[in-house]
Amino acid sequence: MTKKKKDQKSAKLAQSIIDAYQPESVEDMQEALKDVFGPMFEAMLRGELDNHLGYENQSRQEKETQNRRNGYGNKKLKTSFGELDIQVPRDRDASFEPEIIPKRSRDVSSIEGKVLSMYAKGMSQRDIASTIEDIYGFTISHDMVSDITEQILPELEEWQIRPLAKCYAFLFVDCMYVTLRENYEVKECAVYTILGYDLKGNKEILGLWLNQTESKNRWMQIFDEIKERGVEDILFISMDGVSGLENGAKAIFPGVVVQRCLVHLVRNALRYVPSKSYKEVCKDMKSFYSASSLKAAQTAFDTFQTKWAVYPGAIDVWKRNFHHVEQLFDYGSAIRKIMYTTNAVESVHSSFRKVTKKGAFPNENALLKLLYLRVKELQSKWEGGHVHNWAMVLNQLTVNDSFSKRVEKYNRY
Repeated sequence: MTKKKKDQKSAKLAQSIIDAYQPESVEDMQEALKDVFGPMFEAMLRGELDNHLGYENQSRQEKETQNRRNGYGNKKLKTSFGELDIQVPRDRDASFEPEIIPKRSRDVSSIEGKVLSMYAKGMSQRDIASTIEDIYGFTISHDMVSDITEQILPELEEWQIRPLAKCYAFLFVDCMYVTLRENYEVKECAVYTILGYDLKGNKEILGLWLNQTESKNRWMQIFDEIKERGVEDILFISMDGVSGLENGAKAIFPGVVVQRCLVHLVRNALRYVPSKSYKEVCKDMKSFYSASSLKAAQTAFDTFQTKWAVYPGAIDVWKRNFHHVEQLFDYGSAIRKIMYTTNAVESVHSSFRKVTKKGAFPNENALLKLLYLRVKELQSKWEGGHVHNWAMVLNQLTVNDSFSKRVEKYNRY
């Protein structure tokens, strides 16, 4: 990861604190920061009260309310830098309910979490600073927002190398592209994502990797990495059509079943079909890849080839990949429903695009920390839940001769 270059404003701010407090230890620096944060919280609270009353302090304009300021009360707060005493503004009606530090709340160490949450939703540093100012009447610099979000990088680094489960029933691999702007040069960056379902039916994003383009060699490196992080066995990998990826995955995980995403194949076939025939061709393609049995699928495909011989390109797409349709019928319907498409990981990428669509990122770190915060939000939503119909999926894996012993071995953990 590239190291973020601090600008002169941050350096001057840090130097001014050092000059004023002359800290000689970490504890001294924490005490200095407490002195800085105290006035900051007080200013934010005064801004909230201004908003609550509808007028600023000492304003001579006509008031729309009889409620007035009523001095201050003392409060002791627990912050990331220790405890500090602040003065909280009050109103005569006692109707003021602060949002930044709610009544009876004394722990504000999570304020950094509020900034990170806004960042995870795709808000720019400028937008976050503007939002804080609009709500609290307190200005924070873009550098301060950046410094808060930079704190997530050590956690991201730990997450990227964390140990993984010994066995995953399903992995879904996919790649998306995001724009970076470095040294005044705009370039596309490939984001590699792996979503896994473990044997308990839990969803987990195994990691995020960046590269200039999507390639077999990079995927091979990633598969090697997850093996080093503890993955011993994978039952299924669902992927798109990167050349050589299937053989590469099997070289590292010999027992894996690699399934080509059939939705991608549908899209590829439609490139050879005029729009006027899309609807009918799609219906006929679904008749063989969604058939109830292998024989029915083969019969439907024969019919498809005869009926649509006028579109040889579309037929060739399926001829070259029809073994990916045939192998579906080696497994139960609950397994087939999961393995036939990479939609699960594409849904993750759809979530990523919601927060990356605003423009180019200045460096890889800026992109990675945003995507990681988005991953944390997704994992929080998934926590406590399981993949739909997982009990049936596990039963069908257990009775399959290719998987029964492997499932029994790893389901102990």
